[in-house]
Formats: sequence, structure tokens, C-alpha cells
Amino acid sequence: MRIDKFLKVSRLVKRREIAKRLCDDGDMKINGKVAKPSSEVNEGDILELTLGKRIIQARILEIKPYSNKQTANNLYEIISDNIGERTPIDD
Repeated sequence: MRIDKFLKVSRLVKRREIAKRLCDDGDMKINGKVAKPSSEVNEGDILELTLGKRIIQARILEIKPYSNKQTANNLYEIISDNIGERTPIDD
């Protein structure tokens, strides 16, 4: 599944266009590598989202094409949720 769709389905972000923007800005990593919106994710992958100064690391537990509010939290587990300094991305 594409990372932008997974972020929407898992409700880590509200809209797919926000997920796309995170990827385009370099604020989304999969297993330590900067992700594009079309990057594929698999169970066991480690995601790192940078939302302002907040850095969230999550492990993908399950991939489903859709989920509801009650089941969305079962798709991932939060490894860490920290507030830190933003680091610029090398071009």
C-alpha cells in the first residue's frame, strides 16, 4: 500500500493530501529513508513523521484497505512520540 494512503487509513493524518505534503517536504521517513507519496509500506516497517517539532515513530502492524475509528489504532503501534528540534534535510 502507498504511504500516503496508509497514513490516511490509519488516521495518523486526517487527509491524504496532508500525507502527500509531509512526503513532499521530506517530513516522512520509512525505515530511516525519506519517503515519496508513492512509496510502498509493509507490515513491520518503521515510520517517522515530523509534524512541526513533534517527531512520531510508529511500527506498522497490519495493512488494510480501509478502517474505522475503532480499528485504526490496531494498524500501528507508537514507538516514540517526542518533541525535538527540526533538522534540515540535505539536498
